[in-house]
Amino acid sequence: MRVSTNTIERQTGPEPSATVIWLHGLGADGNDFVPLVDELQLPPGAALRFVFPQAPSIPVTGNNGYVMPAWYDIYTFSAIGRRVDETGIINSRETVRQLIAAEIARGVAAERIVVGGFSQGAAMAYVSGLTHPDRLAGIVALSGYIPAPQLVANEGSPANADVPLFIGHGGADNVVPLALGEQARSLMDNGQRDVAWRVYPIAHTVSPEEIADLRKWFMAVLFDR
Repeated sequence: MRVSTNTIERQTGPEPSATVIWLHGLGADGNDFVPLVDELQLPPGAALRFVFPQAPSIPVTGNNGYVMPAWYDIYTFSAIGRRVDETGIINSRETVRQLIAAEIARGVAAERIVVGGFSQGAAMAYVSGLTHPDRLAGIVALSGYIPAPQLVANEGSPANADVPLFIGHGGADNVVPLALGEQARSLMDNGQRDVAWRVYPIAHTVSPEEIADLRKWFMAVLFDR
């Protein structure tokens, strides 16, 4: 699978000193979380650049082969685990690595870059961030899961063994059940990482409370405030 590198960029203020690479969910597109940039309401002195890449449209086996934007194929959907295309995950991870390299070329150090996402995008954020060879600022996973635990275990990066994480999930999520989010949180809680785990009274979506908590996390992790 060849992954598109089309991106949308937005900034929360002038002269951003850090970057967030944000990956959309299954069936969505790069525009899906663009409103987040304004909703965070970050002060101008804490400016971030958001990069929203676009996944290619591929047949998704678990959705009866329906063609939709996806970072990788999902063979089966389950409340306790999902069979996925690991090759597709690795290809999409390479796209994330290229985006990180592009930000570094623009003058943003790797340790000032957060990789985040929602749903399938959160799954890719886990894999991309935890296996990235250079230290990152953090990982954000909203309503997500770890799609390839063995890949993460085998290729986990020592540089990101204690990377900060923000994990948010809806208690009433019927698309990515809370049990999958809890599994991810359990795997991440290795005694080294600072894991911010939040459960919200919502379904498969994002709430104002979650955005407010994410704002505080960005301020603490990227701006020491």
